[in-house]
Amino acid sequence: MSELNDDQVAILKALNTLSEPAGCKVIGEAADMSWRSVMGKLRGLTKGGYVESPEKGKYVISEKGKTEIS
Repeated sequence: MSELNDDQVAILKALNTLSEPAGCKVIGEAADMSWRSVMGKLRGLTKGGYVESPEKGKYVISEKGKTEIS
């Protein structure tokens, strides 16, 4: 059972469609959310291990994140 809410799942699904590390604005466009709400949610997703940040301000989905939405 997932502890993630709909917004967090939308962010993971959006990240899963992107081919390279993306910033909040790009993720927000892909998830149909404002970049501000993406930014707030990414903190929790990163802390939970669902998202990784290979460089400052850019994010990719982790294996755990992929498992979560598969």
